[in-house]
Amino acid sequence: MEDGVSLRTSRLLLRPWRASDRALFAELNADPAVMEHFPAVLSREQSDAAAEGIQARLAENGFGFWAVEVVETGTFIGFAGLSRPRFDAHFTPAVEIGWRLARHAWGHGYATEAARTAAAYAFDRCHLAEIVSFTSRTNTRSRAVMRRLGMRYDSADDFDHPDLPEGHPLAPHVLYRLAADDV
Repeated sequence: MEDGVSLRTSRLLLRPWRASDRALFAELNADPAVMEHFPAVLSREQSDAAAEGIQARLAENGFGFWAVEVVETGTFIGFAGLSRPRFDAHFTPAVEIGWRLARHAWGHGYATEAARTAAAYAFDRCHLAEIVSFTSRTNTRSRAVMRRLGMRYDSADDFDHPDLPEGHPLAPHVLYRLAADDV
């Protein structure tokens, strides 16, 4: 998919996916550290299917999880952007802001930079009143990104992810919110 919206920062390009992204996406989805807060690592087939779904939702919605590359090197490092959760919860329907980056891209501020750009797109171009982000309670790295974005946390919004079995250690999730008026 080469057509569609692209967003740029001084260091990053959030763009439609390319076939060449698939192998690197599969590598990051197979990395146990990257997938620590997900139920399992993904096989190449599962990763390719996820990429296809992401591409389809980008085309369908005009926004989605864009491929993220470092401008200086052209290196694909993961994804960031907006998505509509496909499960029922007390906060849905909603638009989620999310990210997943290769381990070598951690610690450079890329997740926050990409997410901030996607949030601006959500409010300025899509005219959304609010976006949400959620993760397992134990995911301190993503929670730190949410706080850096200015998202608000209220423990009353905590929930068990409905796609995980009851009692699963990753089921307890936190929800953060960011309203257009807060930006």
